[in-house]
Amino acid sequence: MSHAPGPEEEAERKMRFLYTLRSKGVTDARVLSAMEKVDRGAFVKGLFAERAYEDMPLPIACGQTISQPSVVGLMTLALEVSARDKVLEVGTGSGYQAAILSHLARRIYTVDRHRRLVREADALFRALNLTNITAIAADGSHGLPDQAPFDRIIVTAAAEDPPGPLLAQLRIGGIMVLPVGQSDTVQSLIKVRRTAEGYEYEELRPVRFVPLVEGLGQD
Repeated sequence: MSHAPGPEEEAERKMRFLYTLRSKGVTDARVLSAMEKVDRGAFVKGLFAERAYEDMPLPIACGQTISQPSVVGLMTLALEVSARDKVLEVGTGSGYQAAILSHLARRIYTVDRHRRLVREADALFRALNLTNITAIAADGSHGLPDQAPFDRIIVTAAAEDPPGPLLAQLRIGGIMVLPVGQSDTVQSLIKVRRTAEGYEYEELRPVRFVPLVEGLGQD
């Protein structure tokens, strides 16, 4: 039977968590500080709660996953978020990534096609007093034209190509980070920078994400 960790155990767990992030290349002090402030355990429920501090993806509701912390850290790092930025996240999922971004950016808009995930994440944001996040149930592949342009866009589901509507909603000088790939086995994390002349693409590393699906979910 699991027990609540004591203060020493908690401190050791946090140290291990941050050490793992650093060893995987998440070395930016601002990103590490934001990830230290957000307890991943609050975003993992049920059977997998005790594995919340391991560097592994875990299942959540609606057939989705919460990404492994090192991938969340590396995506956050690649996004180069500043305190003035307005960020769009496509794929709210558990809300973990948005919670981390809320400590780094001015305003976060996060969308997910599953209403249940948006409801549960929104309740967590309120409980954690993260007042600069707006969670919306919507088809993320279309972005949020009403709030565009965005300084930063992060996509946590894989498309075959960066979706055109999202590229169009990126401010000139803005950055988008997303997984791209035709199957769930071969995907690359891509960084897109919008310039006055067009878009510059940089391939970062292989990853595995759930597919980006159009339309709203049933739940």
